[in-house]
Amino acid sequence: MFTIDAHLDLSMNAMEWNRDLRQPVTAIRKREEGLTDKPDRAKGVVALPELRKGNVGLVVATQIARYVAPDNPLPGWHSPEQAWAQTQGQLTWYKAMEAAGEMVMIKDLPELEAHLRLWNDGTPNDHKPVGYILSLEGADSIVSIDYLDRAYENGLRAIGPAHYGPGRYANGTDATGRLNDQGKALIRRMEELNIILDATHLCDDAFWDAMEIFNGTVWASHNNCRALVDHNRQFSDEMIKALAQKGAVIGAALDAWMMVPGWVRGTSTPQGMGCNLEKMIDHMDHICQVAGNSLHVAIGTDLDGAFGKEQCPYDLETIADLQLLPAMLAKRGYAAADIENIMHGNWLRLLRKAWA
Repeated sequence: MFTIDAHLDLSMNAMEWNRDLRQPVTAIRKREEGLTDKPDRAKGVVALPELRKGNVGLVVATQIARYVAPDNPLPGWHSPEQAWAQTQGQLTWYKAMEAAGEMVMIKDLPELEAHLRLWNDGTPNDHKPVGYILSLEGADSIVSIDYLDRAYENGLRAIGPAHYGPGRYANGTDATGRLNDQGKALIRRMEELNIILDATHLCDDAFWDAMEIFNGTVWASHNNCRALVDHNRQFSDEMIKALAQKGAVIGAALDAWMMVPGWVRGTSTPQGMGCNLEKMIDHMDHICQVAGNSLHVAIGTDLDGAFGKEQCPYDLETIADLQLLPAMLAKRGYAAADIENIMHGNWLRLLRKAWA
């Protein structure tokens, strides 16, 4: 089944992990054997050949670069301008993939429909370009509001204002605080430009501010449920209801610590914690129960988002295994139309409405 994944850090993997994503996952793992600079070396699950193998023909692909103030212990850049330059290097990698025929940027409705026709024409996917919608995870690299217009001209179509910790526009995971004046100005300008607001990673205070202020299209590219794993990174039932009322779609994520309670980073294992794809469906099902239908949940894996097989479901060898989900959903009692919604239909409905 044609599949959309709404959150992949492809350029980060290419530029910071130094992975040639044109190579199969097996080749990338082979080249990383013996490396210890990252905890997920030789354990990656995402590459362009595996996306094609899994019929994942459209992804939301990120730019990401954090600014850190002198008192912020998180890794990041020491000025917004450096962060901007990092995102522009990431954009250059995407453009190089386009020039090589490996990827194609999707910026509007005609491009989306043409890409869907290509991927669903019944011919093999082996050499089709993977479509990507450009998103920015954390807005720190937007030096000033006028940079937002420049980013839009470069193809940026979605922004999550926050990531981890305190941000220049909004506070994110493990931080608190309402949107500052810059943050409010940012999302108002996003609405004027028709840039999608990604509610993922917003701390609770900033989330509720954004829901009140922003009247454009909202999604949550990669987020799970607080009722199942109690952490501020997850959405409460009240947040899920608010997103559903705005017509938003939430992409279920495959980072193990978000899937099962009690995960200890660097110690827990997927097998030891019973973390498998069924746990993803538990989160999906919870969103469906809270929303009252299947229209507000889809896929946003975050696979290889600075973790690999050591921290994702044990029954997923590569991202191509997303094709296991339709049968699993059917076994849970989901109708064919619901399964299509989850695999691609909900994202397409949201995009078609946003870009009409």
